[in-house]
This record gives sequence, C-alpha cells and structure tokens, in this order.
Amino acid sequence: MSISWPMIAIAVSLLAYVIAIIFYYKVSKLPSGNEKIERIGFYIRKGSYTFLKREYKILLAFALLVSIIIFLFFPNPIWNQVNIIPNIQMVIAYLGGTILSGLAGFVGIKIATIANVKAAVAAKEGIRRSFMAAFRGGAVMGMAVVGTTLLGAAILYLIFGPTDVILAFSFGASSLALFAKAGGGIFTKTADVAADLTGKVELGIPEDDPRNPAVIADNVGDNVGDVAGMGADLFDSNIAAIAAAIIIALPLGMVDLIFCFGSLGLLASIIGVLLSRVRKNEKPGSALNRGTYITCIIFVVLTLLATLYCGYPIELWGAAIIGMIAGVIIGITSDFFTGDDKKPVKKVAESCQNGAAFTILYGISYGFLSTLPALLGIGLAALASYQLCAGLGDGFAMMGISISAIGMLSIVGMIISNDAYGPIVDNARGIAEMGGLGEDVIKVADELDAAGNTTKAITKGFAIGAAGLTVIALLGAFCEIVFQASGVNIVFDIMNPLVFFGMLVGATVPCVFSAMLIFGVNKNSQIMVKEIRRQFNDIPGVREGTTTPDYEKCIDIATIGSIRELVPAGILAICITLLVGFIGGVEAIGGYLAGNIVAGLLIAMMMSNAGGLWDNAKKYIEAGNFGGKGSEAHKAAVIGDTVGDPFKDTAGPSINTQITVVSLVASLSATLFLSFSLLG
Repeated sequence: MSISWPMIAIAVSLLAYVIAIIFYYKVSKLPSGNEKIERIGFYIRKGSYTFLKREYKILLAFALLVSIIIFLFFPNPIWNQVNIIPNIQMVIAYLGGTILSGLAGFVGIKIATIANVKAAVAAKEGIRRSFMAAFRGGAVMGMAVVGTTLLGAAILYLIFGPTDVILAFSFGASSLALFAKAGGGIFTKTADVAADLTGKVELGIPEDDPRNPAVIADNVGDNVGDVAGMGADLFDSNIAAIAAAIIIALPLGMVDLIFCFGSLGLLASIIGVLLSRVRKNEKPGSALNRGTYITCIIFVVLTLLATLYCGYPIELWGAAIIGMIAGVIIGITSDFFTGDDKKPVKKVAESCQNGAAFTILYGISYGFLSTLPALLGIGLAALASYQLCAGLGDGFAMMGISISAIGMLSIVGMIISNDAYGPIVDNARGIAEMGGLGEDVIKVADELDAAGNTTKAITKGFAIGAAGLTVIALLGAFCEIVFQASGVNIVFDIMNPLVFFGMLVGATVPCVFSAMLIFGVNKNSQIMVKEIRRQFNDIPGVREGTTTPDYEKCIDIATIGSIRELVPAGILAICITLLVGFIGGVEAIGGYLAGNIVAGLLIAMMMSNAGGLWDNAKKYIEAGNFGGKGSEAHKAAVIGDTVGDPFKDTAGPSINTQITVVSLVASLSATLFLSFSLLG
C-alpha cells in the first residue's frame, strides 16, 4: 500500500497545532502575580501589539504592490499568454505565504507576552517551574510555525501540483520575514543600546531598573525582534528549503520524499518538545541541549525506517543526516564561542579590565575565528551530500544538497522552541526586577536568562547555517528553472566577466544591507538617549523612583524609527537583484547569488557570534568576576555588548533572510532574465 506523504504532512501539522493549543492553555493558566507585575506585563504586551500593527500596515501595502507586479509578470507576462490562471495562482500563493508568515509572528508575540509574566512569577517556586513556563511558551511558537509551514506546502502541492506556485508562496514568506526581522531588530536594539548606555554607564542603575524610561521598550523589543522576527525568519528558511527541494525533485519523481522527511522531522520535534524538562539539580542549558539531541536521534530512526519501507535511495537518507549533523555542529560551534562557561567569553571578560578597545578587538577577532568551523561545516555538508548522491544519476547530486538542507531543518520545531525560550526568560528577568520579586527570584531568572542567551546564539548560528544550505539548493532550483525554460545547462565560470561582475555585486549587498540596518539602530538610539536624559533631568521624581517614567514615549520612538528604516534596506536588496539580472542575464545572476551567499554567510556568522560573545562576557562580569557590576571592567563590557547588540540581533540574523529573498527573486525572475537582458 502506497503512502500519501503530503496527507501525512497535513496530519502531523494538525497534531502540532493540538500540542501548541495544549501548551498555550497550560501556560495561560499559571499564576500571574500581583497587580504591579500585571501592569508591567500589560505595558510590554501593548507595546508589542502596537509595533506589530504598525509594521503589518506598511507590509500590507508592500504586499499588495508586489501582488500587482506578480500578476503582470509571473510566471510570464500576461500579454504573452492567453490563460492568466497561472498568474492568479502565483498571486494567491504569494499572499498565502505573506499572511502565514505574519501569523507566525503574531502567534509568537501572543504567547511570549503571556509566558514572560508566568515564568517570572513561577521563578518564586524554583527553576524547574519557571523553565517549563518559558519553554512551553516557546514550544507554542515552534509547533505553530513548523506546522503552518508544512501544512501550507502540502495543501499547495495537492491543489496546484509541483509548479512555480510553491516558489511564490516561499517568496511571500521570505519577503515578510526580511522586513519583520529587520524592523524588529532595529526596534529591539534601539531600546537596548539606549537603555544600557544611559542606565548602566551614565546613571549607574541596574539593567532592568524601572526608573529607566527605555526599560519597557527594551522588553518589547525582545518580543518583536527575537520572537516575531526569528519566527518569521525560520518559517522562511523552512519553506524555502521545501520549495527548492520540490523544484529539484520534480524531474526525478522524488517529491514525496520531501514531505516524508518534513513530516517525520516535525513528528520528532513534537516528541522532543514533550520530553524536554529540567531534571533535579540540572542546568537549563543542559535540558535544552538534551531535547535537541533526543529530537535528532528520533529523526534519524524514523527517516531510516521510512526510507527502507518506501524504497527510497539510502543515499538520500544519508544526505539528510549529513545536513542534520552539520546543523548540530554549527550549534556546538556557536556554543563554544558564546557560552558563558567557555574560554572565549572568559578571555573577552578578562580583557575588559584594560578598557573597551581591547573588549572590541577580542570580540571581533573571536567572531571572525568562529566563521571557519561553521562555514566549513556548511561547505562539507554540501560537498558530501553532492558526492554521496551523484552516483544515483543525473540531477541527484543537487537533489542531495537540497535534501541535506531539509535534514538540517528537520528539527526546526525544536530549534524555534529553544529560540523563543530565550526572549521569554529575558523578559521574565526584567519583570522580576521591575516587579520587586526579590533577589532569590532574580537569581533564578538570571540562570534561565544565561541559558537563553547561549541558546539564542546557537539558534542564530543554526538559522544562518540552514539558510546557507537552503540557498545553495535554491541556486540549484534556479539552474533547473533556466534549463526547463531554455534547454541550456548554465555553467558559472568565474573567468566570464558577466559572472565575475555579478559575483562582486552580490558580495557587496550584505555589507550595504547591514550598514543600513546598523545606521538605523545608531540614529534611533541617539534619539532615545536624549529622551531618557530629558525624563531624568526634567520630570520630577523619575530619578528618585517616586514617579513612573513615560515608558510609552520610548516605545513610540523605537516604533516610528524602526518602521521608517525597515523598508529601504529590503527594497534595495530586491532591486539590485533585478538590476543585475536585467543587465547581465542568468549568468550574471548565477555569479551574483554565489557572491551573495558566501559574503552573506561569512558576515552573518561573524556578527552573530561576536555579539553573543560580548553579551555573555558582560553577564560573566556581572556575576561577580573581574570586579563585578559597576567596575571599570563592567563598563567596558557594556560598551562591547552595545556594539554587539545590532550585530547579533539586527544585521547578523537579517542577512540569512536577505540571501534567501534574493535567491527566490532570482528563481522567480529567471524566465524574464532569459527574455530581457542587456548583455546576457
């Protein structure tokens, strides 16, 4: 009896929704604390929804404009064909991807702004209760995001078949993720940088002191950047990997395999999430890592059994496992360079005693060093998967790379759960301090937060690595689309001036994109710093703590600033892609994608790990090392963390979305570049 894997994918996705609903109910029913705690939670929740509402209004206008362009030009210009149904299907798929990606961010915000209060209050009863509140909150998002991804892909496949429609769906998800990650990243670091510089360095007050007018905006930023933004980001990577794999697998008759491995990966994540909990006297980080390893083992076993039962080539299973192992290795690498118990963090913390300059130099050096094992892992995974499957016949080598990307993303349900845990416990720590829950509760929250910081660094590294394999698969999908349209196999020879031109332009885009985002953080942070100083100097009682600061003013500054800055960077990346294609044709675009992928992965990994390193070096000093809070070493560490904030939470993780978006734009526009190009 044959198995309909798309139908299995739908069933597993619905199961993921059931788990998400159960966890949401369990977290919601936990105690909420006193009126003061509730009021703090209300401020954070209101600010998060306000930002999301304004951001989505802007993105709705963008989506409608893009829908018109897609209708006119994709998959072919409407004036060149009698039947416009394919163009309408592309528009529907694009809007579907956009809406579902936005929904992923909304679900994340909704549960995170509930779980942060519950985790803070639960910390009064110990680390195990608080961990479960935060992790289950994160798992709601993990299950919802991956379930929606798989469900959307399966339904589109069953309705429209394996056409370019899946690429339009992926582009909808990716374009929204690009703006959501960039906008959320600018918001969160605008508030974080301003709060740290004025609070810790100028005024000498604690990190989450309620007297600081930016402290609520900082907590809002954790949600809109690290929850909504990262959820949309991994939604984007997952659906892009599925789309690329389907395009490559179609001529080989292996599309069912994509849904097989995707379904079993989500099922493994469901089991892993259900088994994750802190044991007695166990550190939270160990529990998070154990859940990930359990998920990986279950995925290996389930996919092996399915491969043998369904008669799929064992080499393709091997490629999936290679990708999964590469993802784990990238996570371990990020843990080594950012973990607060590892040598790099301790070395950077030690250097803080000699001033901020040494802090910056050490952090950047370790950040660059961390790129070698991570990018080597991506490269070896692609090479090994390619070679392993090459013997199966024409087209299977690239299929191996696409399956390797599916394998790396197989455990993304667990990865998102771990990632969303980070900002939830970060918020919980702030709520505990602002709500006056006492030093014992803050100490529990600090331990959870330290694990969350490392987890966020690991998941950012994983997201970047997953994007790396995904865009290599998308490059293969681009070549397949060109071959189907023209019958020509493209060879990207770097001695070809068109290819080399594209490569150089592609390599500069992540640099310009990052600069625009960091400029945005820099500009808006300075505006907020002035506002914080104004409130401390001009509003009686704020400095003494007898008057509540105007929190909403700082939230408004971050919201307006991030909305203003988020669109230009994303539009620039898309427009440059189209410009290169229409100037140099498909050969220039091939070089452009190669340059964009290599430079983007390098810069993203460096910034992500350097930022996480500086953050935990600061926390290591705050734990009492090298003089502790208020010391000269601590002030230098805060400066390092301030530089690292836009690195790790704004520019770095946004780049992997940027390279996915331009790869999808190139694939969708391939036939246009074949028909209209100046030099190609």
